[in-house]
Amino acid sequence: MDNSATDCHTIGRFFGVNGKKLQRQYKKHLSSFNTWAPREHAHQWILYPENIGTHLSIDEVALSQGELYTIVTNKKFKGKQGCLVAIIAGTKADQVIEHISKIDYKKRSGVQEITLDMANSMKLISKKCFPKAIQVTDRFHVQKLALEAMQEIRIKHRWEAMDLENQLIMQAKKENNTFIQELLPNGDSLKQLIARSRYVLYKSREKWTEHQNERAQLLFELYPDIKKAYGLSQQLRGIYNNNNDKHVAMTKLAHWYRNVEESGFKNFNILLNTVTLNYQSILNYFDNRSTNASAESFNAKIKAFRSQFRGVRKIDFFIFRLSNNPQLLHLIQNN
Repeated sequence: MDNSATDCHTIGRFFGVNGKKLQRQYKKHLSSFNTWAPREHAHQWILYPENIGTHLSIDEVALSQGELYTIVTNKKFKGKQGCLVAIIAGTKADQVIEHISKIDYKKRSGVQEITLDMANSMKLISKKCFPKAIQVTDRFHVQKLALEAMQEIRIKHRWEAMDLENQLIMQAKKENNTFIQELLPNGDSLKQLIARSRYVLYKSREKWTEHQNERAQLLFELYPDIKKAYGLSQQLRGIYNNNNDKHVAMTKLAHWYRNVEESGFKNFNILLNTVTLNYQSILNYFDNRSTNASAESFNAKIKAFRSQFRGVRKIDFFIFRLSNNPQLLHLIQNN
């Protein structure tokens, strides 16, 4: 009856039966949902102590209508079958701690490392629930902040370019003249150059195409501050990519600190303060180069699973399908 690539509505159309009725029958009679042990509390919390391991990830995901759930996964299984340790409604530290603490302390004490973002709630949860685990700040959250700081500078110039173009158009109309758009050597207008550079700035130089390289050079000539911000974000990426030794990384980070301070960029200095507050857990990355990639992969598959079944009407039934039906779990366990 079940198939990972279809839902009850699709099956109903195929066999000429009412999809909603088939779904009700599946939920009430064909599945074991009514006798599922965690059913009463599944919409709030569900634990799989048998899946706990030495290296975990903790993250948040929106299951339905933006409602966040805290998810703990075992990194060993790389987002596939057996990776799920806990799903808990909300991100409030005290509530999450209360439920995860239901897992035997001895098992939780066996966790050696846990990767997480820079949210204080996640750090507190990790400290209380996994007291012997080394906390590792996910590198991609740090790099994302650097990229956002750079993009803010680009966006500021984009608004300025849009305002300038609007003023020139209005001035031309006022003087009964036809507005003639001034184009740059690559065929972009100034506004287009800044807008089209968005994805170029996310990539490293060696990955630019010929056209992207031309666009970037024009952008950097016109806006030296964007060039400097791009250099800072790429320097941080290089520290993560090219260093396996924690002491070398410390030295490189010190140089990056100095460059950020000298840049005068307010948003990068805010990032600098954030890095300082999370300095030790950021450095811990260089011990094993652990990231939250497996947790992000699992979260992405949950979203794909949710989309496949046209959203989430009943959280408890969704989690039941997510955690108990191997055929419906094909999207998560076998991808």
